[in-house]
Amino acid sequence: MEIAAARGLQILVNSGSSPFARKSINRAAFGKKTNWLLKNGSTLRCHRVVVKAQGRPTWLPGLDPPPYLDGTLAGDFGFDPLGLGEDPESLKWYVQAELVHARFAMAGVAGILVTDLLRVTGISNLPVWFEAGATKFDFASTRTLLVVQLLLMGFVETKRYMDFRNPGSQAKEGSFFGLEAALEGLEPGYPGGPLLNPLGLAKDIKNAHEWKLKEIKNGRLAMVAMLGIFVQANVTHVGPVDNLIQHLSDPWHTTIIQTLAGSDS
Repeated sequence: MEIAAARGLQILVNSGSSPFARKSINRAAFGKKTNWLLKNGSTLRCHRVVVKAQGRPTWLPGLDPPPYLDGTLAGDFGFDPLGLGEDPESLKWYVQAELVHARFAMAGVAGILVTDLLRVTGISNLPVWFEAGATKFDFASTRTLLVVQLLLMGFVETKRYMDFRNPGSQAKEGSFFGLEAALEGLEPGYPGGPLLNPLGLAKDIKNAHEWKLKEIKNGRLAMVAMLGIFVQANVTHVGPVDNLIQHLSDPWHTTIIQTLAGSDS
């Protein structure tokens, strides 16, 4: 937050006649000192003095962030109303948990929108996303798919947890069927290698602050979007693309207000 001090102020100084000429004058501005240097000349217009009242942006302007959120984490805007991050060890785990949930949400939103668009346009005969779990496949039964998914995801999540507890332990030779070089991790939560980072983005993960910030911002937006998709599916019983088409067909009368009001009746 920037505070403009001494805006539009004019100081008239006569060269050689004023005892304050060529001297440094300190003025306290909101707890910080502002240094003005009066140079020679008959008229000196004071430029706008900008004082940084707060070192970094927060989720609520003017709010002092908790001391344990010092801005070093990606996407840290001082938001922790429940104080969950006071314990440093717990904070590390919450950071990893948010990152994983953000990535799942981004994948989920993309999958729902793409399949819903294919279904509505008639390109593919796909079920609406909240009925996809009941679809029967010819190549395997639902029970078989469930067991395979539990085994695969359990293995991956176990490896991720072990790497979180002991960073770098899962990249040692012989820890993953000889594929360690293709899956080399950059740091906990950020896998790399040609398989998981084919474009070679953010190879210097320690200094990839901008990439981390973009990812977590998009991930948080995706989590909010998933919540909205869940709510609209429960209220309207159709997919998000169907809702969008209904709204565009009559934008003044088909809104969230009318939809929620109609669901109560």
